[in-house]
Amino acid sequence: MADAIDEGGEDGEGREGREGREGGEGRTAEAVEKALGLLDLGTKARLLSGQDMWSLPAAPAIGLRSLVMSDGPIGVRGVHWTADDPSIALPSPTALAATWDPELARRAGRLLAQEARRKGVHVLLAPTVNLHRSPLGGRHFEAYSEDPYLTGEIGTGYVTGVQDGGVGTTVKHFVANDAETERFTVDNTIGARALRELYLAPFEAIVKNARPWGVMAAYNGVNGSTMTEHRELQQGVLRGEWGFDGFIVSDWLAARDTVRGLKGGLDVAMPGPRTVYGEALAAAVRDGRVGEAELDEAVRRLLTLAARVGVLDGAAPAVAPVDRPGPIDGDALAREIARRSFVLLRNEGADGREAVLPLDPGAPGGVRSLALIGAAARDARVLGGGSAVVFPDHVISPLDGLRAALPPGVELSYAVGADPTDELAPAAHGFALRAVVRAADGRVLGESRLAGGQVQWISDFPDGVSFEELHTVETVGTFTPRESGAHSFGTRGLGGLRLAVDGKVLFEGEEHPADVGDPFEAFMGSPVPRGQAQLTAGEPVEVSLTCAVARPEDALLDAVCFSLLHRAPERDAEELIQEAVAVASAAEAAVVVVATTERVESEGFDRRNLRLPGRQDELVRRVAATGTPTVVVVNAGSPVEMAWRDEVAAVLLSWFPGQEAGAALADVLLGAEEPGGRLPTTWPQRLEDAPVSAVTPSEGRLVYDEGVFIGYRAWERREGTAPAYWFGHGLGYTDWAYEAMEFTPAEGDGEALGTVTVRVRNTGPRAGREVVQIYLAVPEDDGVERPVRRLAGFASVDAAPGETAEATIPLPRRAAEIWDGTKDAWRLIPGTYTAEAARSVADRRLSTPVPVRTTA
Repeated sequence: MADAIDEGGEDGEGREGREGREGGEGRTAEAVEKALGLLDLGTKARLLSGQDMWSLPAAPAIGLRSLVMSDGPIGVRGVHWTADDPSIALPSPTALAATWDPELARRAGRLLAQEARRKGVHVLLAPTVNLHRSPLGGRHFEAYSEDPYLTGEIGTGYVTGVQDGGVGTTVKHFVANDAETERFTVDNTIGARALRELYLAPFEAIVKNARPWGVMAAYNGVNGSTMTEHRELQQGVLRGEWGFDGFIVSDWLAARDTVRGLKGGLDVAMPGPRTVYGEALAAAVRDGRVGEAELDEAVRRLLTLAARVGVLDGAAPAVAPVDRPGPIDGDALAREIARRSFVLLRNEGADGREAVLPLDPGAPGGVRSLALIGAAARDARVLGGGSAVVFPDHVISPLDGLRAALPPGVELSYAVGADPTDELAPAAHGFALRAVVRAADGRVLGESRLAGGQVQWISDFPDGVSFEELHTVETVGTFTPRESGAHSFGTRGLGGLRLAVDGKVLFEGEEHPADVGDPFEAFMGSPVPRGQAQLTAGEPVEVSLTCAVARPEDALLDAVCFSLLHRAPERDAEELIQEAVAVASAAEAAVVVVATTERVESEGFDRRNLRLPGRQDELVRRVAATGTPTVVVVNAGSPVEMAWRDEVAAVLLSWFPGQEAGAALADVLLGAEEPGGRLPTTWPQRLEDAPVSAVTPSEGRLVYDEGVFIGYRAWERREGTAPAYWFGHGLGYTDWAYEAMEFTPAEGDGEALGTVTVRVRNTGPRAGREVVQIYLAVPEDDGVERPVRRLAGFASVDAAPGETAEATIPLPRRAAEIWDGTKDAWRLIPGTYTAEAARSVADRRLSTPVPVRTTA
């Protein structure tokens, strides 16, 4: 990074700030010890066990209020997973990393802290800093990058921002939760160097630079021990070597053993009330299997967290309300992050123009007619599936955004082109639904408005409703179809189900749990088609799905999870593509939005391939073949194959762009803003080209046999096979010349080798932003097997046409070190390195020698 996140000294904190913090920590420690001394054994053990899905119990006798946690790397869901409590939906973590801007990540964190306080949340279960080891990782949209340095910098900004607002974070998933297949049971076998240099590195950087208040232990095991019990990594490395002073919470349902968990460093077992802690922990202390001093250490860390977030009387919160950031406009920030994250991969000329983008309809020669094509252009996918899901109060689709932004006189036409899925999905567009909860005698206990067809209540129910009393939940309301024809309906969930549409019962019967390895899947069930109804566009009909709630005896959670599923009439696929071709042929430019679906990228499973679902690839090729300049917008959270990329004029990645998706896309396509993103992960041409594709364990083990070579580090070792687009790649709407580069060695033996100063000039026609990337290349033939270069720093600069800008970037000592497993220590490798100023790892413009010497 070029600049510290805060003013005031080498670590971003001035002397007054340090003295104030240290004094406050002393007072907090006194309050914590006083509170701890008043607790009996049973209460101490109970405090470490969730009282429900999201919260820990209160202890009024010591002035401890209930502490609330919530999912949400891109928004704060709160304890109510319902449309009655909407959340701002920011772009996905891959999008945030694509901005290459830790300060923007900090602003995102501050907004999320504001949202958390509004919803009564004290700790945010984020960020995810696992690495993109393989492009098949199904949850990679929720992680940042393939590179540990970039991940650590963005994660540091995010954590700092959230905690600026007085809200805690839990950096997750510690460690090596890099795939979803058999995630609850897999044991990842990882060599010492790879573990230290790659997978632990982002956590280490964030602990050092942001001082997070929490870390979440992963489901998986590492080298023989499940992570919630991994004493070596949690107690030895995280707390011992790095000095982490926060609490460790299990991933939900990840805690498995009372004694091994506490001795391994796990402080809190979630969710509750049925966990391996609580009474089981108190019994372990009474039996002598755990020492009470060990229990006290965990409680002490929990009380410290409570003090920091302001729920322990007698202790000042870490951030006083008066010191929290002022109000932040969530819609504006979501839009800014989205457009700053969009990565322009390709932008070629057409019809005598230098480049097709920006379309700029207001300029001479700008487009006067535009075709917008794709199912995701009308119904944008703005976030990934699983625990990252929130319900925003609005979503701006690409169609909405372009309609609002195009000036009068510019014709906009739309065609679906190709449907990316042939599966039923939770009821959404055209549905107005509510959930009605009844007791066994038919009494209405409560109601809740629904954002769609999904009911997902886990230990949290509508006002006036208890899990013990509820018997049935009915999803009921109206559906106004957009198309006439045979609409398909289905269900997902367990128990007794009754589905009716327009007065006709489509299904009535029992659905029982399947034998699956993922406990969340076990109580949610699988999607099942149930029947069709002939409906007319614009004519509303009544819909109802009643669920007599299943109550398995061995259930760990009090949960009601079921869904009303729907699919619009299935039109002939060839007819849809022909319509799109006709619309494109009649326009001056075409924008095709292609997308993945929740069945491709979501929590709980990995991807099987990198292909776009449905006939979207064919759609792109046939639109491009019309000769109309074609821009393809890729609405995906992680890499997809794009065999057609050289056949189209432009390719723009929008990731999962959050609630302001369409507004941000219009800003970029029409030229009001430039796309600001750079790739945080290398995109392969084909899956079979990817250096790492193994995500499926064998006999319960997944061996990371590639060692330290993932991402661009692995691609650079390969001869004859290049990716589609390299790490760091991204175009703007102006051009840059790299004019000069200078290295200044550091004095003494600090954590930096020195600083690099790079001067660049904006040689293009408009103002722009450039991300100056610094890679440190190793000396040739130094006898150490390691990547030929690694990202060692970056900075953003802005300049008007013709202006120059300078970036001063420190080079960390760690960039010239390796982990020496024989000594269990970092070892500096001397020699003459080369610092390279680059626009991507493969587009290096300037270089300068960096002598590295060891000291006696």
